[in-house]
Amino acid sequence: MCGIAGWIDFHRDLRKHGDIIDKMTGTLVCRGPDAQGIYLKENVCLMHRRLIVIDPENGIQPMTIQKGNASYTIVYNGELYNTGELRDELISFGYRFRGHSDTEVLLTAFVHWGESCLEKLNGIYAFGVWNDADNTLFLARDRMGVKPLFVFSYPDGILFGSELKTLLANPLVKPRVDNDGLKEIFLLGPGRTGGNGVIKGVTELKPAEYLVLGQQTGCKVRQYWSLKAMEHTDDIQTTVEKTRFFITDAVKRQLVSDVPLCCFLSGGLDSSIISKIASDAYLADNKGKLHTYSVNYVDNQRYFKRSLFQPNSDEEYIQMMARAIGSQHHEVLLDNEDLERYLTDAVLARDLPGMADVDSSLLLFCREIKKKFTVAVSGECADEIFGGYPWYHNREILFRDTFPWSHSLAVRQNILKPGLLTDGEEYVQQRYRDTVNATDTLPGEGELEVRMRQMFMLNLHWFMQTLLDRKDRMSMYSGLEVRVPFCDHRLVEYAYNMPWDIKSLNGREKGIVREAMKGILPDEIIERKKSPYPKTHHPTYLKAVKATLQHILDDFSSPLLQLIHKQKVQELIDTDGKALTTPWYGQLMTGPQLMAYLIQVDFWMRAYQIEIV
Repeated sequence: MCGIAGWIDFHRDLRKHGDIIDKMTGTLVCRGPDAQGIYLKENVCLMHRRLIVIDPENGIQPMTIQKGNASYTIVYNGELYNTGELRDELISFGYRFRGHSDTEVLLTAFVHWGESCLEKLNGIYAFGVWNDADNTLFLARDRMGVKPLFVFSYPDGILFGSELKTLLANPLVKPRVDNDGLKEIFLLGPGRTGGNGVIKGVTELKPAEYLVLGQQTGCKVRQYWSLKAMEHTDDIQTTVEKTRFFITDAVKRQLVSDVPLCCFLSGGLDSSIISKIASDAYLADNKGKLHTYSVNYVDNQRYFKRSLFQPNSDEEYIQMMARAIGSQHHEVLLDNEDLERYLTDAVLARDLPGMADVDSSLLLFCREIKKKFTVAVSGECADEIFGGYPWYHNREILFRDTFPWSHSLAVRQNILKPGLLTDGEEYVQQRYRDTVNATDTLPGEGELEVRMRQMFMLNLHWFMQTLLDRKDRMSMYSGLEVRVPFCDHRLVEYAYNMPWDIKSLNGREKGIVREAMKGILPDEIIERKKSPYPKTHHPTYLKAVKATLQHILDDFSSPLLQLIHKQKVQELIDTDGKALTTPWYGQLMTGPQLMAYLIQVDFWMRAYQIEIV
């Protein structure tokens, strides 16, 4: 994985702006701590910071290939998981390769097939290719949106980068937020509308989109893939076998690495599946023991509270699974005060307010893993595509005509200054409806099947994107690459068209996955109820959050005060956030996390010098 950036300006000599280019490149050091490369000509600059994972010598970027009178130069962030097949096919067309990097294969594929190469890729990627023969730029992002790509276009050209901070390092981009940006932060946050960069004028290439920029043709964006409804003709047994194959194949493909690799292991179904497949592959290839990692908090067992969303703690299941696969297991124990202290680093990593301590804990977790490993594999996204969340199984929540993980705006609006966001309900509802209305269904499908497809799309394009943002930014902040096999588009396509009674086989969340893994995982893991990413229950964290937020309220210079209803936020502090009896976002974010989110908003506005326009 790496960090990429670019600046195309058809009326400016970029060779005279080395200081700006250095600043933009410098924002990507965390993502790519191992090497730097720059391609610079009069009207084009491509920037790259590299995290070396595959082929250290022959994967250097920017990389250029000549074909005829044209030269093609790429900057690329990601991994291809079908590199071997693509290389063999390209060799059959007469191409030759100097190394085994996926960068060289991807660029050659683009040279040969053009934009249609995207249809052949299995992987996670954001990349840009400059064609110097016709002065065009091609940008693309992977189908699931695992890797980020932000864009700022203006009349004379375009800026792009892996992170918002990269664009903000160029004076063409001002840290301004308008009314819609505030709605993203306060009404949808930490989620974000697809394509919305929050900063005025900044967009993000959506998952499965590509962009073409030419001096004469301008900037055009197109979608190259979407989920299509198709009849599921496989019987249950065949579905079980195909589900097992797609999952196993995705994990095995994502174990390729020239640097040390480990797995996240929470003791839940998804991470256990990945760790088991990885461990078996390591043993078969004589690579020795797989290393696995879990996260916990000081004294968390003492203060753990069962809930609908978090029915049990992880420790016994982690140890059970580690013993079953014979992994070398490591527990990362986080300090509760550090969780609060690193809320601000989490903002610097994401460039936006995020999932509060759910972010800062992952950041600290990844920082520890990076001390020994460069690549990790994680179980994100299984719940979205296989119906793992409680809102898939509670009919009352399921059929609410809004986002199931944030079904009420009352708490959010209550803490804002009266009249600040007057059309907030309409804004949120329209984004919900846009997603629901774009859902592809089959004629004659019943109410439940249609709603499950809608829920699939809502989770895929909203909740999953929030988690992928989190995973990418928090891991890459420490230069750790994290892979997510359940985002394999073949698995997603198969799951989308699986009838609900098969997907929820035996009346269980992810029932088909549980059935597919019988005899492979311990029965206790197969039967374990869904439990989310562990969060702290320690009063020390709440105390620290309250103190910091109180300090912000007492600071007359705080930019947050121009946006919030101070008395309502004070009540939130005084009551320990206990008025929030259900999460205000997802499964984990309750009163303490709302207070932490406001801390993050305040820091973000200060650190990024945000101007409200």
